[in-house]
Amino acid sequence: MKKVITIVIGLIIFSAANVSAQNWKDLRKKAKEKANSAKTGLPVAGLTQDEVGRGLKEALNQGVKKGVAQLNQKDGYLKDPKIKIPMPDEAKKVEDKLRALGQGKKVDEAIESMNRAAEDAAAGAKDIFVVAIKEMTLTDAMSILRGENDAATKYLNKATNIELTKKFNPVIKASLDKVGATKHWTTVFGSYNKLPFVTKINPNLEEYVTEKALIGLFIQVAKEELKIRQDPASRGTDLLKKVFSK
Repeated sequence: MKKVITIVIGLIIFSAANVSAQNWKDLRKKAKEKANSAKTGLPVAGLTQDEVGRGLKEALNQGVKKGVAQLNQKDGYLKDPKIKIPMPDEAKKVEDKLRALGQGKKVDEAIESMNRAAEDAAAGAKDIFVVAIKEMTLTDAMSILRGENDAATKYLNKATNIELTKKFNPVIKASLDKVGATKHWTTVFGSYNKLPFVTKINPNLEEYVTEKALIGLFIQVAKEELKIRQDPASRGTDLLKKVFSK
């Protein structure tokens, strides 16, 4: 009887040892996978580095294309309260004074013309964005994939803002002249500066509209990025579905 008990106990210990050994192997494997994942920035489950890189670039190109197209049409800026370009803060007293004097139409025309100029100039951003996307490194892609909902937009902002400002300024200037914004701006501030006992003011129209147009541009791109991250229906290709489903 003692012999049988000894054998049974031995089998139990042997079995437990095998299970523990197997569990240990599994734990080591999972730990290694997680370590590799942290090292490369990849999710554990199944994405290659190439897929992440191509997926992020595809997502950025899609977001830029849709974002620019949305802005580069009538009312792209004007009818969106989040990016509509108002009169400058320092010109608020100008707007209030002229509206109080019944010259609100002049102010409205100036505001509309600034937004029309931004809409006209928006298309010029796409080429700069495309170059920045092509130059995105694998490290950039990993960081974006694991980042916040606007990580890709922040990357583009950092990578392109200086060049966009340089390129947008002359485009905005041409657009301002094209849509009559310069004329409306001159009318508004000319009318105000003729009033007695006021401090003359005339902010730089080109710089102001360029700055506000770029802010609106990145807000729109961020909207498109959020759609891709959160809405499966916005992921137009199998690659995007794979990358952003993780």
